[in-house]
Amino acid sequence: MQTRLSPREILDHLVKFPTVSRDTNLPLIDWVEGYLADHGITCHRHVKADDPGKAALFAHVGPELPGGVILSGHTDVVPVDGQPWTTDPFTVTERDGKLYGRGTTDMKGFDALAIWALVEAQARGVLRPVQIALSYDEEVGCAGAPPLIEAMQGRVPRADTVIVGEPTMLKAVTGHKGGTTFWVHVHGFEVHSSIMHTGVSAIMYGAKLIEWANRMNAESAAATPGPVAAQFDPPYTNVHVGQISGGTAHNITAKDCEFGLGFRVVPGETLEHWEGKLRAAAAEVEAEMKAVRPEAWIEITPAFSLPPFKPKDGSKAETLVRQLTGDNGTKHVSYGTEASHFQAAGYSVVVCGPGDIAVAHQPDEYITLAQFKQGQAFMERLLEHLSA
Repeated sequence: MQTRLSPREILDHLVKFPTVSRDTNLPLIDWVEGYLADHGITCHRHVKADDPGKAALFAHVGPELPGGVILSGHTDVVPVDGQPWTTDPFTVTERDGKLYGRGTTDMKGFDALAIWALVEAQARGVLRPVQIALSYDEEVGCAGAPPLIEAMQGRVPRADTVIVGEPTMLKAVTGHKGGTTFWVHVHGFEVHSSIMHTGVSAIMYGAKLIEWANRMNAESAAATPGPVAAQFDPPYTNVHVGQISGGTAHNITAKDCEFGLGFRVVPGETLEHWEGKLRAAAAEVEAEMKAVRPEAWIEITPAFSLPPFKPKDGSKAETLVRQLTGDNGTKHVSYGTEASHFQAAGYSVVVCGPGDIAVAHQPDEYITLAQFKQGQAFMERLLEHLSA
């Protein structure tokens, strides 16, 4: 039997794998699968359908019974390109009570603790089952969670409780906004700018859709939020354009304008509702364009979609995490996680993990030693719960 590694030793291994979302995560998956196998744990691998360079991993420990707890984490991290790191981002560096490295907070810190807890559960012989689920492509729209969840069905006993370990300072997060983004391509018609009235500037008509987004934000901000929306900051669905490109020269009406337009949707509203509003607004602008040049049009392509994570008071997952942490506060967030996909699949879900989301994705990302140790204490209490 191989030596059981400490959470810190596991974290060192995980961070050294540069699992940026655009690249493969297989070396990390290989290592985790091998380490768990050395401790008698059978793993199941799900390979991404259109990219064999990426895979998810899941495993079950304890009685072959339904009703267990899933520890859910993602293996991918965001890029470090252009960031002014003062340490090697793919080596854990301890300094001033902090562990620096890409993913230490988001979310290889939790992954290391979950792997440690699974091996401990195997060694201790827990009376109730625990599972681990490690996904890919979370950082590019939580795209890896649905196929992972589907792959788990029938391969391992169905759990009923999920702890998604995104960094929350070990506070129970019971709701978050959904998200959906569309790539908008405005196809105009080029003419000399001196006779611009005979052409269609894709940029200027695209600006009308961007101004529509501004109006939606202003109207939503001025409205009285409902009881669920009021728990978020901001307490409404916001519309955002973060990238734009287009045009060929200053004296030519732009033939093309492209931009991403996204929504952060509060629970109680649907992604489909906001997609419908966008397409209706685009149809109005397109009609204006076609009145000048029938060849002009607007193309809208879905980029990603994440449903809202709806608060459910007193859920099994929430109750468990509150017992383990002693946290009784109400916390909802505006960023998205894989929790909503697990919830949509019928699981009871809570988001709770060590670390501060404020330092995620930043240069010199870190998790404090105190938070990491508190995360281990959280897992220890979970193991006691599973052994009771």
